[in-house]
Amino acid sequence: MPNKETISYDADDIQVLKGLEGVRKRPAMYIGDTGKRGLHHLIFEVLDNSVDEAMEGYADEIQVILYKDNSVMVSDNGRGIPIDEHPEFKRPALEVIMEHLHAGGKFDSKSYKISGGLHGVGLSVVNALTEWMNVEVVRDGLCYKQKFSKGKKASDPEITEVETEKSYTKITF
Repeated sequence: MPNKETISYDADDIQVLKGLEGVRKRPAMYIGDTGKRGLHHLIFEVLDNSVDEAMEGYADEIQVILYKDNSVMVSDNGRGIPIDEHPEFKRPALEVIMEHLHAGGKFDSKSYKISGGLHGVGLSVVNALTEWMNVEVVRDGLCYKQKFSKGKKASDPEITEVETEKSYTKITF
């Protein structure tokens, strides 16, 4: 029997969560658990990207450091997350990857033949669910550093020239 007490339900009641709000509102949908297992899932999402670089032959060194303050750093000597301007968003590709679900280079076979993780949502989910995240990328003669907090950029990129042929990505959260 239908409920005779009527509660309003019309267009005004429809919410649209923008950006990474949905991840922050329903984290278990993305990482399964908001306890220790969820933290492990966040670490594995970042680590999967490093493993992908190694599996493709671009990295031969991956480092994971768990700090006493419960932060973690994952780095690899792979190609480095792209930092050049994204053609559609007119912002650094790294920002697009960090702030948009389903942004990444693993949807076709042009950049990666093998990949783990959540295919374009991993880093953005980690960004959304961490109090803070620092990203450092060296590639193409540039060192790119940027801070994020709760799914949003917390600083403009700091870009300096470096004299090295090496490249790497280092993510701390």
